[in-house]
Order: sequence, then structure tokens, then C-alpha cells
Amino acid sequence: MRKFFVLCIAMLLAVSAQARKVEKSDSLAGKNKKEIVKTGYNFGPLPALAFDADKGIQLGAVLNIYDFGDGSTYPNTRQQWYLEASFFTKGSQQYVVSYDNRFWIPGVRFSTALNITNDKAMDFYGFNGYESFYDFDLVKLGKKSDEMFLYTPKYRMNRLAISYKADFVGKIGDSKFSWEAGYHLGYYDQGAIDRDKINKNKADNKKFPDSEPTLFEQYRTWGIIKDSEADGGFSSALRLGMLYDSRDKEGAPSRGIWAEAHLILAPKWLGTSDPYYKYSATFRHYVPIVDRDRLTFAYRLNYEGTFGRQAPYYVLPFLTTMGPMYDRDGMGGFRSVRGIMRNRVQGYDMASYNAEFRWRFVTFTLWKQNIAFALNLFSDGTMVTKGYDMSFGRTAEEFASPAAYEEAYMEYDSYVKKGTSEDRPHIAVGVGLRFIMNQNFIVCFEYGKPVGKYSKQDGNGAFYINTGYLF
Repeated sequence: MRKFFVLCIAMLLAVSAQARKVEKSDSLAGKNKKEIVKTGYNFGPLPALAFDADKGIQLGAVLNIYDFGDGSTYPNTRQQWYLEASFFTKGSQQYVVSYDNRFWIPGVRFSTALNITNDKAMDFYGFNGYESFYDFDLVKLGKKSDEMFLYTPKYRMNRLAISYKADFVGKIGDSKFSWEAGYHLGYYDQGAIDRDKINKNKADNKKFPDSEPTLFEQYRTWGIIKDSEADGGFSSALRLGMLYDSRDKEGAPSRGIWAEAHLILAPKWLGTSDPYYKYSATFRHYVPIVDRDRLTFAYRLNYEGTFGRQAPYYVLPFLTTMGPMYDRDGMGGFRSVRGIMRNRVQGYDMASYNAEFRWRFVTFTLWKQNIAFALNLFSDGTMVTKGYDMSFGRTAEEFASPAAYEEAYMEYDSYVKKGTSEDRPHIAVGVGLRFIMNQNFIVCFEYGKPVGKYSKQDGNGAFYINTGYLF
């Protein structure tokens, strides 16, 4: 795997070097090169060969289809499709079909997506960030010592998530403001890991033993996760919002503001198993430091909040999105807080930031395509601001005997005492390299690492090969 990464980077550097020769030659000839305005349909098929430290190696296929029409909207598209079928070596499968259209309804943008994720080993580290202790020493020991079983499954669970969305975004007059309205349907089937599959083909001394409960199983025993919602359920929600967008372009913006505020209404009468009401606010700002996209400072501030304390635990790991994107897993991982373990931070209210410098160090045209390479230096962070109820939720009558109740409570009390009294900021820093074609098709290589006093609680860092900018 390491050889593959080295080969990819070497290829990128080779193309970059050739591009610099082209630019230098054109400069000496006195030419003033301009970006090609793309028209018609452009196809971006590629194998879904990627890597995510949280999910493993991704294998499959991805197809991007961009329709630029007569070129009057370039670099933005008239409509676009995204198709993906892939699986990850750590046990998950993902199937995505999404469509985005700007012209069917005059003045209104329509986006829809169907996403199916079958994750046999989804990360589960508990609630409220550092309040939930992650035993990194035992995880490390299980990987290195022949005398210790693999401890990683302790922080895994099983989840099948199926989501569908239909969003409408309409301009308000000639302003930069738009209204947003959409319907989002989600089905979640969750439970404990399948130990037979987790232990398949492993040496006996590395198998996760039946005698060791996973954290998810402990949360159920202690009543932190309610029986009524432990196995998942349906989420049927209306989303309403306002949008302000002054970006110069969507795929890789270099100036402008993109700000949104949403309400998420999931009442019982709409078909939701466990009703909840949430809100979300996101502010993104792109500041040009050197013109022509050469150097940009970009940052994002996000707040995910809950009205009251009624949201079921299975909707907490998702960030609210509207428009062409679909919901992603929450705080931790490539799409939210790079370098921190996936879903490490979950709570009723969560605040986060992302800040990065984007340096597009070379731009050229090749085979009638607009090509660029960019480096970025970033820092991401998050924390829970309103915590999930971590109280022991069982009575003695729910156990087989008083001794069983006492044993369960002592285990719970020991676990809680290992964590902090409240969450603290989770911070990571990192670097990345991106290949950009026609301002929309973007392949990235990024590495992030947690920093700070509690950094070991957030993992050892993560490397990602994926697509797009984070925001």
C-alpha cells in the first residue's frame, strides 16, 4: 500500500514538472493563456481506489457526469450526476446515486440523492467526546503484542443506513439570498457487531472474545442507549433554510461567502420513529490572498444543535446538508474534522471549525482540459457543547439479581471516572495535495493528526485519498 501512495505522488509530481515546462515555454513565446470554457457533457469515470484511515481501502467505481451546456454557466454546471458503488476493506459498502439540476424549474435548483451504506464495523466511541474514554493503550497493545487480542472491535458496531433526499433551492429576487426546502427520509438498522465475521481468518490469540463486551453493548446494558431506539428506526424530516451565496464558483471557490441556516423538523405524524427537532448554522468564507486562485484562505464555522434533549442517538452522527450534497457522518473523518477518528465527537449540540490555506501552485491545459495542482495546510477542530445524557439508566429490577446490578453499576462508574467531566476542544492539523480538472473534478491526498493534551483520545492521525474540497 505504501508503494502505491508513493507511485501516485510521483506521478503527480511528474505531471506537475511537465506543466511547469509548458508554462515556461508559453511565457517565453509571449502567449497569454486563458482557461478553456467547457461546453456540453464531460465524463469523469474512475475506479474508486481510495484510502480512508477510518474505513480502510476503498475499491469500486465512480462516475461523474457534468453538463456545461453552451458554456455560459462554466465553471458551474447546468446539471450533474454522481454514481458510486464501492466497498471498504474494514467492512462497509456504499452505493450513491445523486442528481443536481438548475434549469427544470426557472429560478429553482433541484437536488436529489439516494445513499445506501452497509457498515459492518462502524466506529462507535460513545457520546460527548472526551467524557467517553477511549482506551488507546489497549488498542495499541492488541495490535503489537501476541499476548493480547485485537481490542479495536471494542469500539465498533453494525449499521445499515439508507437515506433519500429531495431539496429545492430558490433565488430571492436578484439578491445573493435563497430559500431552501427539502424532504429527507432515513432508515437505520443498528446493532452489535457480528463476532463471527469480525474474527474470521484471525489467529486465536487475536480474536475478539465473547467475554469482552463492545462499548455499544455496554451502553445498552447501562441504559445510556434506550431499548426503544437501540435497534435504530425511521427519520422522516422536513428541512427549511436560508442561504447566502456570493462564491465566484462552486467546485473550488477562491472568494465570497457561503452561509446557511436550517431547521430540521421530524415529528411523529410524519413517520419518524423517535421525533426530534434540530437546527444547523454554517458560515464559510473564501478570502483571496493572491489573485487568479493562486492563494486562498478559507474557513468554515458550523454549529449543529438540538431543541431539547429528545433526538435519538442514531441521528446524532450526521451533519446537516442541503442542495447537491448528501448527509455525511459527523464530527471526525474526512468530511468533517480531518485527522480525528470517525464519529469521535457526538452530542446534542456540537460546534466545529475548519481553516486552511489553499495554494494552487501550477495551472495549465492538457488535452483540452483545465488542469491544476494545489497544496493546502489546515487545522480542524470540534467539541460537544450540549451533552447527551450519560446517566446510568437502569433500575435494580431490570437485572437478574442484585449482584448483577451492582456489577454493572461498578463497571459503569469505573468507565465514567476515566473520562473528563465535560468535553474539550478536539484539534487536528494537517497538509494535503489536490489534482483539479475543470474546476469541478478534484482528487485529494490529505493527512491530519490530532494535537493537544488529549490527542491520544482522538487516534494516531489519518491519511485520506478522496474527492473534492472539504467545503
